[in-house]
Amino acid sequence: METETQVATDPVRAGRARIDALDAELVRLIAERAAVSAEVQRARRAAGGPRIVQSRENEVVGRWHQALGRPGSTIALALLELGRGPR
Repeated sequence: METETQVATDPVRAGRARIDALDAELVRLIAERAAVSAEVQRARRAAGGPRIVQSRENEVVGRWHQALGRPGSTIALALLELGRGPR
C-alpha cells in the first residue's frame, strides 16, 4: 500500500521530469537563436552595418517585457547578450 507521501511525490517527480525536458528544449532553442543572431550579425557587418542595432534590441526587450513583465526584460537582455557572442 502506498503512503500519502509516496502518492504526493509521484506528481512532483513527473512535474520535475517535465521541467527538465522543457529546460533541455529551451537550451536547444536558445543555442539555435544565438546561431541565427550570429548569422544576422555577419550579414549586417558584411554590408557595412554596425555590430549591434540598439533600436532592434529595444524592440526585442519590449516584446519580452510585454509578454512577461519585468522578468521578461531580464530574459531578453540575457538572450541578446548570448546572441552577441565574442567581439
